[in-house]
Amino acid sequence: MNASGYYLAVLALCVGLVVKFPGMLRSWRDPLIRSVSLVIALGAAGFLFAAPPTITAVNETTGTANFSSALVYCIISAFSAACLLLIVHWRGGPPAYVRRVSRRWQAAYALVIVLLVILFVLGEAPAERHTDFDTYYATTPFIREMIVLYLLAHMTAALVTTILCWRWAAQVHGWLRAGLVILVLGWLLNLGFSSLKLAAVTARWAGQDWNTLSTTVAPFVSAIAAPCAVVGFLLPLVGPRLMSTWRAVADYRRLGPLWRAMNTAAPTSLTAPIPVFSSAGLRLTRREAGVREGLSQLRPYLDDRIRSRAQARAQEARLADAVVVGQAAMIMAAIRACRATALPVAAVPPADDDLPSSRDTLTAVSKALRALPPAAPTAEEGKDTVSSGAEDGAKSST
Repeated sequence: MNASGYYLAVLALCVGLVVKFPGMLRSWRDPLIRSVSLVIALGAAGFLFAAPPTITAVNETTGTANFSSALVYCIISAFSAACLLLIVHWRGGPPAYVRRVSRRWQAAYALVIVLLVILFVLGEAPAERHTDFDTYYATTPFIREMIVLYLLAHMTAALVTTILCWRWAAQVHGWLRAGLVILVLGWLLNLGFSSLKLAAVTARWAGQDWNTLSTTVAPFVSAIAAPCAVVGFLLPLVGPRLMSTWRAVADYRRLGPLWRAMNTAAPTSLTAPIPVFSSAGLRLTRREAGVREGLSQLRPYLDDRIRSRAQARAQEARLADAVVVGQAAMIMAAIRACRATALPVAAVPPADDDLPSSRDTLTAVSKALRALPPAAPTAEEGKDTVSSGAEDGAKSST
């Protein structure tokens, strides 16, 4: 994998970190939030310092050959520990149990990192290697042990996390399950990464050259695993919000025809401009409130005879949503009458049950309005015009 591949992985992980940044600031004391943040940050750091240009820069800065390799090993080991801690805190349980398990994993991987540093200091690795450090020094005393320790620590975290996520996924549903399944995929890829590296090292011990597994295939597998980890961790947190925003935007647009029609006849104070950065939920709330206020102002013009006649004709034609069609015909007639500033003759006010109340009904009425004829009927006009609009509205609402 070339340098751009490493930096693209860093970019993908940083995007995930940016998405979580506002929540991190608000809830930094939450162990779960801290664990998510550490997983993403350490994952990005691992790819950043494993990129060949960064390796060169770090080694030149420190004046120690292959210092960057030891640094990457420590970062990846810390990343493995952070992933285990995240799963422990995420799944939860009795506080004492969570604390006990967390401390054990922290202690184990802290010991691994200390041993990695000690083994690097004891060993000799004078020839700088940017991409094949694992296999080049696979037979060097102390460095050999450092490489194996790092790979086994990574494989342990990958295997344990995969098993925990898979078992948990079988017990939950929805966004959480989807995120856990993606995490299983990501950690299987991470397990493949360390297994490929270890296979190349083992082959070196046997006098074989499997460098391609370590220098080309393993980094590519790891680059695929990185976004899987980010998506898996963030999906259960971000997914419901994205779905809620999507629904709010869809309902906001569906209410558009009814909202615009009402504001030409009964403008309200709720039609004031909304700030550009307002959320989709706020925009929908304001629009829905405007529609309801408009219905309240149109009430003197609403004639239940128009509604019942349009609904009856829609039912006779066996059209779906006959109730919605009747409501849409009555509202359109009221809008036209209000524009003409003339109350319908002997109008019969509808009962509250005959008015659209829920958001779903309002959006259905809004859709049906578009199919009504341009000239709105009144209580004294012929039945044909109303029924024609009723049939068209019903077809539109299906």
